[in-house]
Amino acid sequence: MRELVHGMCIDWGASIRRACGALRFDTSTFHYKSRRTDQAAVERRIREICETRVRYGYRRVHVLLRREG
Repeated sequence: MRELVHGMCIDWGASIRRACGALRFDTSTFHYKSRRTDQAAVERRIREICETRVRYGYRRVHVLLRREG
């Protein structure tokens, strides 16, 4: 959707607000930037724990992750 808005701004010379309005796309969604850090390493470690300790629930996995830092 961002590419479509950018295309409209470039091709037609429209502002971001007008392009988003024409597409019925909220401008706050267009400007949104995630602040979340990359969680790939944590997700990988959770999978490793779950594969080795099959009977552990999310609470025990959380405790192990906290102990590891």
